[in-house]
Amino acid sequence: MTTVDARGLLCPLPLTMAKRRMAELRPGDTLLVMATDPEAAIDLAAWAGEAGHSFSRAAREGWAEYALAKGSAG
Repeated sequence: MTTVDARGLLCPLPLTMAKRRMAELRPGDTLLVMATDPEAAIDLAAWAGEAGHSFSRAAREGWAEYALAKGSAG
């Protein structure tokens, strides 16, 4: 599993970092994004839907964890 630690960064940086790292992965690989900015959930979910990646969110104390599995299209 590949991880992007975007805690403490404001959008659009978590999304930008996730896109760059996702481009390096193969279909089916999972990217874990850690972020404190609540807007990251909106941006990551919208992008995942458009790009064909699966998306899930887990709340942590003071931050959130987003798991994105790369789809076959992108």
